[in-house]
Amino acid sequence: MRLDIDSTSTVPPYEQVRAGVAAMIADGRLAPGAHLPTIRQLAADLGLAVNTVARSYRELEAAGLVVSRVRHGTTVAERRPDLPPAEAMARLDEAARAYRSAARALGATVEGAIQALRRVDAEQPAADRPGRA
Repeated sequence: MRLDIDSTSTVPPYEQVRAGVAAMIADGRLAPGAHLPTIRQLAADLGLAVNTVARSYRELEAAGLVVSRVRHGTTVAERRPDLPPAEAMARLDEAARAYRSAARALGATVEGAIQALRRVDAEQPAADRPGRA
């Protein structure tokens, strides 16, 4: 699993981890049932405190994206829970804010960021795309 943490970002590291893992789950890079690294391992890999990664995993679990079990580790949840439309839109807005922040940090314009999103979206066959939020 490849995550990049920007230590200069205004987005806290735990949120960068949470958003990164959530994005990997959403786009299929982490399939249902896939094992995530242990909290200690991911913290060491990213140079973060164990509690920072633990908070990210707790928030992912609270969102229903992952399941943590003692002695079995943390895995991607088998099925994304159905969300009320308002909650789905709120999460989409949150993801958009994080994407906007990343795009700005790279010096991209809004138009450039939207073009990148469209390029990435075009890589996924239409039959595999989830419904619209």
